[in-house]
Amino acid sequence: MATVPKHSGLLPRLRRIEGQVRGISRMVEERRYCIDIIQQLTAVRRALDQVSLKVMNGHINTCVSTAIRKREGKQKIGELMQTIHRFVK
Repeated sequence: MATVPKHSGLLPRLRRIEGQVRGISRMVEERRYCIDIIQQLTAVRRALDQVSLKVMNGHINTCVSTAIRKREGKQKIGELMQTIHRFVK
């Protein structure tokens, strides 16, 4: 099982998202305007979607493509499709 390479840029993105979530928590504590909170939640969701797509792309280009070359791709493709279905729900 392969892992995401360190140089993929995921950690800085995740740290930025973590900061955004802390900011949203402060907004809730401060009883800020609901629409402002919703806008921030939407931004976090989009940022997480981008991280998910980046991880999925890495998985396809490493794990799935390797399995296909070894003629063992059916299981990996099935696993990938399940993940995609969960992602788009």
